[in-house]
Amino acid sequence: REYAAGTEQYELGFPKGLIDPGEQAIEAANRELQEEIGFAANKLTLLKELSLAPGYFASKMQIFLAEDLYESCLEGDEPEPIVVVPWALADWQALLDNRDFSESRSVSALFLAQQFLAQQPLAPKDPHIK
Repeated sequence: REYAAGTEQYELGFPKGLIDPGEQAIEAANRELQEEIGFAANKLTLLKELSLAPGYFASKMQIFLAEDLYESCLEGDEPEPIVVVPWALADWQALLDNRDFSESRSVSALFLAQQFLAQQPLAPKDPHIK
């Protein structure tokens, strides 16, 4: 949950940010995770490159799926702390229905992640986990 100056309210969304000079998009994605939510990913998968507003400017955004997370915190540049709101993957519909989750890049990322994960083979079930 982060304050959005444009709408003057708090919004739910996924970590995002700019790519620093000399940095690759995948490196920026992992850095932003650490700055914004205090985790890094052992695995990042590029889901899609999106145009933000191609009729107005040439800005692009790469959407990554972060997996195999581990705790790792970097200092960010946000004007106030971001509140991390854990959300069960299986409860994605409730996130979509949440009025505070309206930012189009995050909504797009949610659908891209759902599509990607639905195409993945199921992991073998651990007989020790009930």
